[in-house]
Amino acid sequence: MKRILVTGALGQIGSELITKLRKEYGTDAVVASDIRSMDNEVVNGGPFELLDVTDAEQMNAIAKKHNVDTIMHMAALLSAKAEEAPQLAWHLNMGGLVNALEVSREQNLQFFTPSSIGSFGPDTPKMETPQDTLQRPTTMYGVNKVAGELLCDYYHSRFNVDTRGVRFPGLISYVTPPGGGTTDYAVEIYYEALKNGQYTSFIDKGTFMDMMYMPDALQAIVDLMEADPAGLKHRNAFNVTAMSVEPEQIATEIKKHIPSFEMIYKVDPVRQAIADSWPNSIDASAAKAEWGFKTKHDLTSMTKDMLTKLKTTITV
Repeated sequence: MKRILVTGALGQIGSELITKLRKEYGTDAVVASDIRSMDNEVVNGGPFELLDVTDAEQMNAIAKKHNVDTIMHMAALLSAKAEEAPQLAWHLNMGGLVNALEVSREQNLQFFTPSSIGSFGPDTPKMETPQDTLQRPTTMYGVNKVAGELLCDYYHSRFNVDTRGVRFPGLISYVTPPGGGTTDYAVEIYYEALKNGQYTSFIDKGTFMDMMYMPDALQAIVDLMEADPAGLKHRNAFNVTAMSVEPEQIATEIKKHIPSFEMIYKVDPVRQAIADSWPNSIDASAAKAEWGFKTKHDLTSMTKDMLTKLKTTITV
């Protein structure tokens, strides 16, 4: 990677990915793009373009203008919001992906897009979910992600596009607020613990889902994109994870730092049903074997870092 176009650059992952890539490859080498603009470091700190990813001609022109060799396609409507607007989710998630893949094919670009544990469904093995397994999701977001995985594989096998991707679990970050995902409770809980000393969880106790701290997720993207393609058997949708946790475990860890913290439960049936359809834990051995995937943070170190960093950014 030498010059990179990132779509959805103002989203939860994109905004932090831009910062990391600009540190790694140089400010001018990373072009941020999004359908909206705002006064922040992503927009003001380097090249930025307004881009509606459903506009193929616009995307193609921006990639040519900046002479990029890589597209990282992060623009998407997330799980809970996709259930509220399934037609919009299909239009944005699949239309944008096809356009990004076509630009990559036409201009011979390297390509990355994330999949998700949302690509699994209720019939997928719940424990240590394998890399290659049954995927029959029951959400529009999940359908989008499975279709996207297959489409990326198709563009590699049919057109030799250098497509790569991971299946992200829930991502936890102190930089960007939650963006409408089912795993967002695991981000919100830290904010509310510091602000109000309590949190009302929309996911029920005992609901295990895989999670990863954002710094580990960003490093995984860079490591995969820099990996020798000869070692990539799967290329797209590698299982990655750092921990499998349920709400009470996060609350217990927070109480080590804020003893008075209180957890309350008011379960959202829609998001709970989505969570129940996903695995309890996933197996990341293929990513470890094929490109050396690893993480630095577990629940203990992540919680300590989250609370320390958030104290400097939010008003308590």
